[in-house]
Amino acid sequence: MARSRSLGTRMVTAVVAAMVAALAASFVTTPLGADVSDAWAAKSGLPSKKADVAAVDAPLLSTLVQTHTDERVPLDDHSPTADRFSSLLADRVTGERIAFDPRLLELLRALARKHPGARFELVSGFRSPKLNEMMRKKGRHVASHSQHSLGHAVDFRIVPFDAERGVHPRVLEKEIRDLGWGGGVGTYLLPSDWFVHADVGRKRRWGG
Repeated sequence: MARSRSLGTRMVTAVVAAMVAALAASFVTTPLGADVSDAWAAKSGLPSKKADVAAVDAPLLSTLVQTHTDERVPLDDHSPTADRFSSLLADRVTGERIAFDPRLLELLRALARKHPGARFELVSGFRSPKLNEMMRKKGRHVASHSQHSLGHAVDFRIVPFDAERGVHPRVLEKEIRDLGWGGGVGTYLLPSDWFVHADVGRKRRWGG
């Protein structure tokens, strides 16, 4: 009986020792001086305090303005997200949306660095088949299979701070090409259509 009790005591002692060792190891794996909240955030999948600070400290480049709703979204190295950008460019008639090619948002960011503080007026984003056909019937020069219907194009103008009129579309065309843009670029020079078109299709140009 004494031998049985002794064996049981040794087993309990071994289990307790193992638990203590595991608990100690969990503290050792976090580097000395590391932000414990960041380590927890990383394991939980939530943003850390450092990530939050980086997002807040990102300098504002420009402002995106949806011309049909006057909705305004800050443009910087972190904002908007791809999802927010696609939402901003939803079809203005049906409200439908589509995921936009990320290169378009990066193009706007690159141009914003050349025009800090400017207002980027988004003239056209996603076009549903209904909107595209409606524009064609009104005599607008839109393609039957438009890049806009694929989430591959955006029409916009850049209005500098305190300016009443946007940068000349031909100037923007050159700036876009100087950035190495390999897609399509169109310029629209009428007073009612003063903007530039950029898409991720094959390289081509058109306009006045």
